[in-house]
Amino acid sequence: MNSNFRNIHIGKYIHLRVTESNIDLPRICNFMKCTETEVSEMYMQEDLSTHILLRWSKLLDYDFFRIYSQHLILYAPPSASFQKADNSSRLPRFRKNIYTREIIDFMLELIEKKEKTKRQITEEYGIPYTTLCKWIAKHNK
Repeated sequence: MNSNFRNIHIGKYIHLRVTESNIDLPRICNFMKCTETEVSEMYMQEDLSTHILLRWSKLLDYDFFRIYSQHLILYAPPSASFQKADNSSRLPRFRKNIYTREIIDFMLELIEKKEKTKRQITEEYGIPYTTLCKWIAKHNK
């Protein structure tokens, strides 16, 4: 499955991971505390509750939440809330510009396949041009 972080269908990702992991259905049902029919229905869901997604992440030893984090890194518009320090909030603060290996590979693939130029990537995804150039130099095959 191609990693498309714009359109997320979490059920498909879960089903793919189940298939790759070779976990049998009775074990899934026991862990998830649900029926086989309910598991099949989850595979068809575009989104699931965080509680259910957390259980799937634990069972399948895969961080499904990271798919959504990648979406935010790539597609969330830059806003003041990411830029300014809000010291009044007691919520944990995260840096927006943390790029995973998947993000880097995705960007380099766009360039390699000539689907986007470096300028288009910097404009669409807000990745600094120098950062993109460093990735290209470091990961040039």
